[in-house]
Amino acid sequence: MTVEQNTSEHTQKAEDTQPKRILTGVTTTGIPHLGNYVGAIRPAIQSAQNSLNEEDQSFFFLADYHGIIKCYDPKQIHESTKAIAATWLACGLDPEKVVFYRQSDVPEIPELAWILNCSCPKGLMNRAHAYKAAVDINNEKSDVDPDQGITMGLFGYPVLMAADILMFNATHVPVGRDQIQHIEMARDIAGTFNHKYKSLFTLPSAVVDENVALLTGLDGRKMSKSYGNTIPLFGEYNPQVDPEKQMRKAIMQIVTNSQAPEEPKNPDDSVIFEIYKAFGSTEEIADLRAQFEAGIAWGDAKQILFEKINSEIAPFRERYFELMANPKELEEILLMGAEKARRHSRKQLDKTRRAIGIKPLAKLK
Repeated sequence: MTVEQNTSEHTQKAEDTQPKRILTGVTTTGIPHLGNYVGAIRPAIQSAQNSLNEEDQSFFFLADYHGIIKCYDPKQIHESTKAIAATWLACGLDPEKVVFYRQSDVPEIPELAWILNCSCPKGLMNRAHAYKAAVDINNEKSDVDPDQGITMGLFGYPVLMAADILMFNATHVPVGRDQIQHIEMARDIAGTFNHKYKSLFTLPSAVVDENVALLTGLDGRKMSKSYGNTIPLFGEYNPQVDPEKQMRKAIMQIVTNSQAPEEPKNPDDSVIFEIYKAFGSTEEIADLRAQFEAGIAWGDAKQILFEKINSEIAPFRERYFELMANPKELEEILLMGAEKARRHSRKQLDKTRRAIGIKPLAKLK
């Protein structure tokens, strides 16, 4: 082993044993579906539960200020906040062990965003993917200003995200590949402030889990509300409709080809099989593959998928509807989390304000 290899391994081991601050935000503009559960909720909760270092801290927040960047429906923001909070708690997030809060309950965050805005180069924001995409759409039209319809919320979105992260000196931020740029911008913003004033902010690292499944939707495309191809996680509570039946009905709508029963089928070309892989064990997946190759009927395959998904989701469903029916309990949990969050944010903002010269002129008796 070379000296370089030994040093590298020692550094990695040191990093693995250092306490982490892991921060995850969820925008409050929709009702969670099965794709959200597989891609974000389940892995984040498992990560928080399985932390090997007792000093690690996990922060989970409802990003309602981010939600209003694109959603102008107050009812949707409100209902989404309620449903997302209930979903995470029902799926096993323990508010006693993590910091679970609503972004708007921590006023220090938008104040920090303004402070960071004042040292963030505009050119950095010009390079943000979301802003550039919006400008590109306008440039395809004739006689349209490149910035038409673009709000300062959309333009400055990465700075607010940086404030979310830097306020708690998060070390690790789980994101999809499309969000890596925002973590890099947060690092740039932190570095600029640290150099200009005082070294107060940790440079965060993006965490992209390549093993997390991106769930396929009913029509074979990525599962997304915008495509209208989602499978409800819990469904809409309706005394006239069993939420379990709602899930089964959605699964039965998965698009398949016209192959007849007993005709061998290719599991690798099947949406049913693709979704099943996110829930089944290695042995179960192998067994279903064999059934496909033997010619399972599409209806039977869908029933197997439903039963597998429902066996995992059903234990959470009762708790979800219990919380949805008791918003007071949700509010109390979120306010408890906000108070825990503000124990950090008050101190961090005070240090930041003093670093930029906003502090008392003198001590008063």
